[in-house]
Amino acid sequence: MSTAKALRGRPRSEAVERAILEGVIKLIEDGVPLAEVSIELVARTAGVGKSTIYRRWSGREALFCDALRAAEPPEPELPGTSVRDDLIAILESIRRKGVVNRSSALLHNVHAQMKTQPRLWEAYHATVIQPRRLRTNEVLRRGQETGEIRTDLDVDLVNDLFVGPMLVRTMIRPSADLPETLPADVVDAVLAGLRPTG
Repeated sequence: MSTAKALRGRPRSEAVERAILEGVIKLIEDGVPLAEVSIELVARTAGVGKSTIYRRWSGREALFCDALRAAEPPEPELPGTSVRDDLIAILESIRRKGVVNRSSALLHNVHAQMKTQPRLWEAYHATVIQPRRLRTNEVLRRGQETGEIRTDLDVDLVNDLFVGPMLVRTMIRPSADLPETLPADVVDAVLAGLRPTG
């Protein structure tokens, strides 16, 4: 769900919103440090007033989160055919984001800078990362209910077992291969160890 606020009394202009988000991206692409990207600077770059931005976003943290989300590949539709298929779709999304981040100095630079700004990192975590974790947890709970995954393990831990290898490959080891087979390889390896025995 977008963090942008709907306008009251008149239809929301998608063109204006897109210009604002592109203004954020342009500033960062031009080398402006994230800490110096103010609402006033974004407004000037996008050719809008500051009030236009504040009607849509509560502040720079919410605006940055939407700009980053717009620059990333969209979240995948889960097939719903099996827990395995849904997990592969989720990990494939992480793999694609890793490919995009590697080819985009912008995203790599922004993610590195965000961690030095606690409020921005907290906002990104709350509006982008946490919803993704909750979605994966729902899939894993379904796997426990259907008997595909052991029920004696904490779902958050199981989530880390699936997502962890992908994050290592996409963020910690930037030169590691990201083959198209990687999501299925990870899912199958982890599921083999999580199936109930006996």
